[in-house]
Amino acid sequence: MQETWRWFGPQDPISLRQISQAGATGIVSALDHIPTGEAWPEADIFERKQLIEDAGLVWSVVESVPVHNAIKSRSDSFERMIENYKTSLTNLGRAGVKTVCYNFMPVVDWTRTNLDFELPNKSTALRFEMADFAAYDLYVLEREGSEQSYSPDTLERAQKRFKSMTDEEVGALERNIIAGLPGGEGSYDRSSIKTAIQRFARFSNEEYRANLFAFLEEVIPVAEQAGIVMAIHPDDPPFSLFGLPRVVSTAEDVRLLTNKINSVANGITMCAGSFGARSDNDLVAMVREFSERIYFVHLRNVKREDDGSFIEAEHLDGDNDMLGLIDALLGEEMRRHQDDNSIQRTIPMRPDHGHTMDTDRAAKSNRPGYAYAGRMRGLAELRGAIYAVKRLRYAQ
Repeated sequence: MQETWRWFGPQDPISLRQISQAGATGIVSALDHIPTGEAWPEADIFERKQLIEDAGLVWSVVESVPVHNAIKSRSDSFERMIENYKTSLTNLGRAGVKTVCYNFMPVVDWTRTNLDFELPNKSTALRFEMADFAAYDLYVLEREGSEQSYSPDTLERAQKRFKSMTDEEVGALERNIIAGLPGGEGSYDRSSIKTAIQRFARFSNEEYRANLFAFLEEVIPVAEQAGIVMAIHPDDPPFSLFGLPRVVSTAEDVRLLTNKINSVANGITMCAGSFGARSDNDLVAMVREFSERIYFVHLRNVKREDDGSFIEAEHLDGDNDMLGLIDALLGEEMRRHQDDNSIQRTIPMRPDHGHTMDTDRAAKSNRPGYAYAGRMRGLAELRGAIYAVKRLRYAQ
């Protein structure tokens, strides 16, 4: 696997030189200055690519070319935005950037309720707490019908939690949920997120899945022509938020996706942390079943709780079988190297998120999950695990 690092462009406080020193050889980046729904100009793509290559690195993955909510809901000017998306893919192909990660989550991108959950060693982690999320949905947002989205136990705990919260805590929770996290697709205030939720509340899971398929039926032929593989990112967390549909949360979702759009260009991002937040997802089995369609990997670990809550754990210490995942992925990579027709031989991997450590706080890191020292630790641990598995299992 190729070790990569997410870089947020020239404004990222972490330099390409630091990334190289951390041990990564590939960069995962996006043109975040281009508004969602607009086409990525060829000149901007080549400029970003040159910056990366001048640092001795490779632009391995685009994460993400975001899909506008108009496309997801097939409303407003969605046809024009799909044409813009096709243009972006064509331009990326001309630049030789061949792996595109994207997601189809409605309204909110990846979501957490606590961005500074303190661990025993005093570093901090990202956490999703179901009772806190329900408290926001029920008593702050006051979404109509929200009580139907939660179990009686969660409703009781959410009520108690809300009653104990200060105004400052409510404000922080709201910012965490709707203000947008790094790499997400925008932010909301309370009024605008209510409007966005109403826009998508009419869709069942199957109706929303049909919108995803309709989008892919238009863009996958363009990706094929450009030599690009599309790698959809799973829902994060992999269950409904605000009562909205989620269609990339389970193995069955992936099965439906890959069977319906049966193209080598239609693949997935194996985000271990996202899929792994559900105990009914067997990640190693998923890698083995969908191995030919895995074009990008986020190696991240979580510790799950029965109600759907989870904490982002150390990369090698959580409920996910990280060594089993690495073993299965290396086996697929070996198969690709033996197949002359493989569209992608080396699978890009990045250490997704990391704990915020004292070094990061001193540097005033302001991107939750994307601090330098925490990710560098994760990358080092994963590189060691990959080396060990490769040496023990796949040495010639």
